[in-house]
Order: sequence, then structure tokens, then C-alpha cells
Amino acid sequence: MIDLHCHILPGVDDGAQDMEETLRMCSMSAKDGVKKIVATPHTMNGVYVNETKAIKQAVKELNDLLVTERIPLEILPGADVHINLNLLKLIEQGLVTTVNDNHRYLLLELPHHLVPPHFKNLVFELNLHGIVPVLTHPERNSILQSDINQLYELVMQGMLIQVTTRSLTGGFGPKPESCCRNLLKYNLVHVIASDAHSSTVRPPLLSPAVEEAGKIIGEANALALVTENPQAIIEGRDLPDWPEPEKPRQSFFQRIFG
Repeated sequence: MIDLHCHILPGVDDGAQDMEETLRMCSMSAKDGVKKIVATPHTMNGVYVNETKAIKQAVKELNDLLVTERIPLEILPGADVHINLNLLKLIEQGLVTTVNDNHRYLLLELPHHLVPPHFKNLVFELNLHGIVPVLTHPERNSILQSDINQLYELVMQGMLIQVTTRSLTGGFGPKPESCCRNLLKYNLVHVIASDAHSSTVRPPLLSPAVEEAGKIIGEANALALVTENPQAIIEGRDLPDWPEPEKPRQSFFQRIFG
């Protein structure tokens, strides 16, 4: 399996705070069956700024240590990028890291309680320049929880969606879990990732969520969310054939009151 979103690098954000914790997380992930992790420290969120050069150096150091510690895991560079109007310029300047530094896919994070009015335009601009945004954990955004039709429209526009393991297994509460299950039901999920921050509270495990997803979309499709799809993203390729998204059906309340 591949974990496309994990705060595994030590001391760079609110994820692993030191190398000992990083190694504990790596060991847990490897035992869960993960072979590759994309290291995705927060950046451009008003708190952390992690530039590509620094991320790639930290990834190299961690990979060297994993060889020494005999932990069978490969770390790749990436970032959990907060929405920013200047993203294209920041990518060109090496201040924002795409997945595996391939300049094709970008993990993009929204605020938890807001969808900015310019977001659709940003997705369009990124696509126009050959960069596919992968929206991270939209099921935890309070606006999108109540209106996943917005996500359907964005997916049809060219965006991909990554949901979090802990959301799907109920760890973030009933609303994110329900949203996750609806997104899976309508073929609006392309990747499951851990978004892990520690070995305890938010651990780097994928298999429990894959099992839950399998009950909704079938075992083969659930497994593809942590194997074939993230592998294509890492390599900068188009995703393999994937079921066409379905337009979510609105409830009577939503049709009347919007």
C-alpha cells in the first residue's frame, strides 16, 4: 500500500516531533503493509513554511536512516499545501512541493469551515497549467459535509479527492464518517490516506479504512485507493480507469432550502 498524505518528517510541523516518533510511525506503517509514504508537511497555512529543498533533504536523511534501521519503507517528497492565490508562482519558485516533486499532482488543503469563492477558479488555473489538485480531507470541511454536490462539480472540473482513514473509521465523529461514506457511494473518492500526525492519536494505518471502504465499493476498488491510484499520482500519470462519478441526490430539505 501507499500512504499519499502523512506528516512523518520530524520537527517540521505538528506531525512527528522528533526522529524517535518518526521511526515509531514508520515501523507501524510498514507493519500495516505500507511500502511507500509521501511526506506531506503543512505549508503556506500561516504557521508553517516548508520549502521543496528542505523537504527533499529531510526525506533523503529519513530514507538513509530507514535503511540503517532495516524498516522496509520508502519516503517520497510532498506537502500538504494550504490554499493560496499565488500557488502557481510558488511552485515555480520551489516554495511549494508537488507530490514526489513531479509538477503534476498537488495536495491541496482548504480551511475547515470555509470554501473560498475563488476556489473553482484556482482549480481551473492549476488544471490549465497541467497540475491536478488532490483535495485533502474535504469530509472534515463543515461546508462540504452538508453539500457534496460542490465536490461532484469540482471532480468533474478535474480535481481529485483524498479522504482520511480516521474519518472513515469514525475517529473524527459522525459527520466526517457519513460524508466519507457518501463520497465513496457516489464514486467521488480517489485516494485514502492516513494524514497521520503521530503513532498514537492519529497513527499511520490504512488497512482499517480500506476494510470499511470495501463494504461500500467492493474490495478491489477499495484496495485501488491505496495502491493503483496513489502509484499513478506518484509517477505523474493519469489515474487508471475509475468508475464515473455520480451526481449526489439531494434530500427534500436541500432541494427546498438549498
